[in-house]
Amino acid sequence: MGEPIRAVRYPAGEPEKPSQQTFPPRPVPGRTVPPQEEASVSPDPLDPDASRLMTLEAFADTIMPGEKRDPRDHAIAGVATGGGAVAAGAIDLLRTQEGGLAGALDNLAEALDDHAVGYTAGHALAVDTALPAFVALPYEHRAALVLALTAPGHSEHEMWVALAMFSNMAFDTAAHTRLAEATAEGHPGLSALGFFPADTDGLWRFPEYSYGRALARLHPTTTASGSPA
Repeated sequence: MGEPIRAVRYPAGEPEKPSQQTFPPRPVPGRTVPPQEEASVSPDPLDPDASRLMTLEAFADTIMPGEKRDPRDHAIAGVATGGGAVAAGAIDLLRTQEGGLAGALDNLAEALDDHAVGYTAGHALAVDTALPAFVALPYEHRAALVLALTAPGHSEHEMWVALAMFSNMAFDTAAHTRLAEATAEGHPGLSALGFFPADTDGLWRFPEYSYGRALARLHPTTTASGSPA
């Protein structure tokens, strides 16, 4: 991963709002952005595994926001309605061996919290110290920190961009599960995108041609699989 990961102090002042091109909570059909919700109940002391999971969920929710699962949900900021990256399976996708990040997730979560400690100090923020440092940040500060980490020229740019891409992929493609199952279960991203569901047997059929007619006659020697003889 290159240079060792170190906590850094971020300059004080108001965080810049994330740009729509670089770091948007993307608008999708049926999703609105209500005012920030604050959970009123502090969580029980967290073990390290639970803490790292919350941090990763908070990162994914910063990329593609969703609604809180319950009032005690601190990982999800609750700045949007409907399912976001977490509900779409971002953590499951990150944990797949095929993705190549599974073995680095603990280090990434700890590094993100280290950066959040520096950011919090640099902005003199009052946060709940019982929570992981990144989770404790309000959404607008989470977004500002992630925008800084993913900016071109940052020494850790590549690994944070990769983590962000997985959050998008989980929402846009449900890449961690079978597509037919995802559409049948109402996957939030595919549903928001209007992805056409499979038939009841898990196959996609398109009885209506996009041009309104068959473009060519089927060759008489075409095999059952659709290959030419």
